[in-house]
Amino acid sequence: MTKVFQGTYCGPPPDPADLWRDWNLDPPLLLALGVLAFLIGRRPAGAAAVAVLFVTFVSPLCALSAALFSARVVHHVLLIAVAAPLLAAAFPARRSAAPTLAFLAATATLWVWHLPGAYDLALGNMLAYWLMQASLLATATVLWRVILQPGQPSVVALLSVFGGYLQMALLGALLTLAPDPLYAIHAIAPLDWGLTPLEDQQLGGLIMWMPSGLPYLVIGGLVARRGWRAMGAPS
Repeated sequence: MTKVFQGTYCGPPPDPADLWRDWNLDPPLLLALGVLAFLIGRRPAGAAAVAVLFVTFVSPLCALSAALFSARVVHHVLLIAVAAPLLAAAFPARRSAAPTLAFLAATATLWVWHLPGAYDLALGNMLAYWLMQASLLATATVLWRVILQPGQPSVVALLSVFGGYLQMALLGALLTLAPDPLYAIHAIAPLDWGLTPLEDQQLGGLIMWMPSGLPYLVIGGLVARRGWRAMGAPS
């Protein structure tokens, strides 16, 4: 990996001493979040979703994700497993549907964007960057809407939640166990943070492999509770 990119949207990798100054105050982004807050902010799930999106795109996490793959993994987990289900709860599905197609679309989107060529392109090109973010969030939201729709059988919903985590954990395991660093864009910046590129990649893989399961565990518990109540059992 000899070519080193600089992040287009979140800026160049930040200096560790100045990270907390690197808030992203991009006016179009702030306007978009403001509009979204106006549209769905009165709903608790909607307000929470906007808050999560604020953290992912406005807070110093955005700048940090230009430097560290592990920070980018946190960014993606927040999009897919936190913001997306909150948006799904704020915009519940009206028609019942099987989750198969939505699951395949969300899984393919996550895996394709973590191919080295696609990933480096996304972090080095503004259009590709927003295509990555929009497609990850959109496909995950569609999947969560299908999973959380009131008419979805609890067994199907639970299997879909487990499958969503399992495919992410598998990707994380592959990244953790890879013998070499895969992403040219993170070939140098991790050194400023006391990590080699491979260590940064392994940390990101571990985050995707294990801690990312926490949101799925919480949502799975809520789905199971809903199914239990639907059967008329005491809560």
